[in-house]
Amino acid sequence: MIVAVNTRILTNDFPEEYGNFIFETYKRIAANNPEQTFIFFVDKKITQQVIFGANVKTVVTGPAAQHPLRWKFWYDFKLPALLKKYNADVFVSCNGICSLRTKVPQCLLIHDLAFLQPLFFMKKSQVIFFKRYTPAFLAIAKSITTVSGFFKQEIISHYKIDSAKIAVVFSGTSDNFQPISNEEKAIIKSKYTDGREYFVYSGEIHPRKNVINLLKAFSVFKKRQQTNMKLLLAGKLAKKYGSFQRDLQSYKYRNDVVMIAPVDESERINIIGAAYGLVDPSLYAGAVVPLLEAMKCDVAVITAADSSMHDIVKEAVLHAETTSYTGIADKMMLLYKDENIRKELIEKGKEIARQYDWEKSAALVWQSILKACK
Repeated sequence: MIVAVNTRILTNDFPEEYGNFIFETYKRIAANNPEQTFIFFVDKKITQQVIFGANVKTVVTGPAAQHPLRWKFWYDFKLPALLKKYNADVFVSCNGICSLRTKVPQCLLIHDLAFLQPLFFMKKSQVIFFKRYTPAFLAIAKSITTVSGFFKQEIISHYKIDSAKIAVVFSGTSDNFQPISNEEKAIIKSKYTDGREYFVYSGEIHPRKNVINLLKAFSVFKKRQQTNMKLLLAGKLAKKYGSFQRDLQSYKYRNDVVMIAPVDESERINIIGAAYGLVDPSLYAGAVVPLLEAMKCDVAVITAADSSMHDIVKEAVLHAETTSYTGIADKMMLLYKDENIRKELIEKGKEIARQYDWEKSAALVWQSILKACK
C-alpha cells in the first residue's frame, strides 16, 4: 500500500504541538509497517532528523501554503496530480483540510475547532475558509481522528458527524521523561534561575496561550507571597508576536522571568524536572504533551478549568479559571503553600501519565488510516 501524508508542518526546528504529534506518530507508523510505502509531502527540504526510514520518500512540493487561496490551490489542484503520480492508495491530511477534487480515500486529522472560537487569534481569511469548507472536509473524509474526547464531541455537536467515523487518538510522551535527582535539579536552577525555585511554562509563546495572563498572575503571586521564586518560559516565540518581548521589558518582575529558546529533549527534561510546578494557562485548545511530560517528571501541574484535555488529565492537576489572572494566581499560591496538595498531584499525575505513550498513539492513527481504505 502507498500512503501519502501531508507533513508540510514539519520543519528542521524542534517540533512543537501539532508538529510534534505528526513527528512522533508517523516515525513510528513508518517503522512499524516496513512493508508499506510512505510518501511525505513537505514544503521544503528537511534534515535526516525528520525523515524516517527506507520506506519513506519525501517530496518537496510548493508553494508554501500559508493563505487560504494557496490552500485551495494545493489541495484541489496540486495534490490530486501528486496522488495520481505516486499511485497513492490513501491520503492522510494532518491539518484539518481535505482535497475536494480527488477520489483517493482520505483520512483527516482535525486537532480542534479553534476557528469557531471568538477572538482566537486566527486571521479572518482563515476563519472564513474553515467555517465554509469544514463541513465538506468532514463529509468527504473516510475516517477522522482528533486528539481528545472533548474535540470529538465538538465535531459531532457542530456538524452532526456519525461518532463511529471519528477516532480519538491521544498524544503520548517520550519514555525519556523521568524524575531527575536533587543534584541535577540544583544544576538546572543554578544555570537558569540563580539557584531559585521556579514555575515553568513549556510551549509556544503565542497570544492563544494566554501567557500575558500568566505574567499578571505571577505578579499577584509575587506580591502576596513575598517569595524569590521565578517564572521560566520555555518555548518558541510565535511569529509576529514581538509585542510580547516589548511588554516583558516594562514588566515589574521582568528580572524574575526567564525566557528560554527551544532546546533538545534532554535539556527540556531537566528544565521541566527541576521545576516547582508547571503552569499551562492556554485558552480553549491546550497542548496535553507538556502536562504529561511534567507528570512523568514528578512535577505538579496547573491548567485551565475548562481545558479541552480534561478527559486526559482528569483530577491530577489543579484546574484554574485561566480567563482570570487572579484564578491562575490563586492556584499558584495554593500549590506554593500546601505541600500535601502538591505531593498528591504528583502521585495522581504519575498514574495518569503512564497510560499514554506514542506507540499507542501511532497504532490508533494507523487503524484510522486502514479504516479509510475500506
